[in-house]
Amino acid sequence: MHGVRGCRLDMLDRARFLHASGYSVILFDFQAHGESSGEHITFGYLESRDAIAVVEFAHQKFPGQKIAVIGGSLGGAAAILATPPLQVDAMVLEMVYPTVQQAISARLKIKLGAFGSLFSPLLAWQLKPRLGIGPDDLRPIDKVREITVPKLFIAGDADKHTPLPEAKELFNAALEPKQFWEIKGAGHVDLYPYDREGYQKRILNFLEQSFYSSSSK
Repeated sequence: MHGVRGCRLDMLDRARFLHASGYSVILFDFQAHGESSGEHITFGYLESRDAIAVVEFAHQKFPGQKIAVIGGSLGGAAAILATPPLQVDAMVLEMVYPTVQQAISARLKIKLGAFGSLFSPLLAWQLKPRLGIGPDDLRPIDKVREITVPKLFIAGDADKHTPLPEAKELFNAALEPKQFWEIKGAGHVDLYPYDREGYQKRILNFLEQSFYSSSSK
């Protein structure tokens, strides 16, 4: 599940290595991204409905098979915000914001400096008239507490959009089983090409552990 203003092609390299490792992969464009229709990006709210739909499709296409989700930034937020929780066996969540207020504040700091965060309440207030949703609808830190399957959280220690303490805040709120992988020097970037070998090893090990664990229950 790709990031904001991206498309399914952003995840193609991941799909290739997973397919080469024996996994079937589904790629898609979120609403208002790529070739999908939609008027507004909603930072995970409407996108979570796309996440539900594609997981349902996967169950129909591969009945009885184990299913995992890999979501980067927006994609990870959509996966967490899905209601009810996605019917999957494992989740990889990369660079996901805990609350939309924190996401707005971080981005304002990047653009305007230390005082930029002072404007975050104003921008958060504009969500309702612009998108029909409020800050309370965009709190992955609350929804992550409902997800019981194994979760791998990934973050870069140089990420300014989702700073490492915020990524760890989301991780700390999550239920077990869970893992956290901190990638040294990585910002808010495509983490796969940043550490290709390490990413492949970590993801494949996590999926094997998660699928074996859920099979043995």
